[in-house]
Amino acid sequence: MKSKIIVASFAVLALSACTTTNPYTGQSEISKTSGGALIGAGGGALGGALIGAAVGGDPRIGALIGAGVGGLTGAAIGNYMDQQEAELRAQLQGTGVSVTRVGEQIVLNMPSNITFATDQASVQPQFNQTLVSVALVLKKYDKTIVDVYGHTDSTGNDQYNLDLSQRRAVSVATILANQGINQQRFFIQGKGESAPIASNATESGRAQNRRVEIRLSPIQG
Repeated sequence: MKSKIIVASFAVLALSACTTTNPYTGQSEISKTSGGALIGAGGGALGGALIGAAVGGDPRIGALIGAGVGGLTGAAIGNYMDQQEAELRAQLQGTGVSVTRVGEQIVLNMPSNITFATDQASVQPQFNQTLVSVALVLKKYDKTIVDVYGHTDSTGNDQYNLDLSQRRAVSVATILANQGINQQRFFIQGKGESAPIASNATESGRAQNRRVEIRLSPIQG
């Protein structure tokens, strides 16, 4: 099973602890020295989280409902996601981020040409405000869980690509969490080159595969 990270209650300070401020740009980014600590903490937490998932569904949902975040039922689910989708589309118009509805899930596709410099895991300063706009909507619609996936093309070493995709996913999640989003909502995973959406045989296909996806799902209770 590929490396996964769960950001849960026992790691509530992990994201903020692993960030630093770039003195040249003023932007918050993953610390080169502490980024591995978050990955290590997440990996250690994974066992219990997976056991919880196996016996009772996504462990985040139980934790969030237990913390007082009410779940959605029936027609309220569709209405809630419709409203959230509309606000995300309004916020992200013209940013290069696509908003796709898949059933009751909302998928935000963030191509690497607008999010990261080549071979880098720090979000480009000009994209930071776009993520802040996303966070404003996520904070308002708190009855969703947030899955952040990093992806690469097939160029280069498999393990390097997996690590890069994971660090990029953590960078995106960090900026979102720093806007006051409940970290219990997050699941973060680097998928490397394992989930292409286009052919890696062409440059245009490889460009599509280099991305970070945010998937929003309703908390059903």
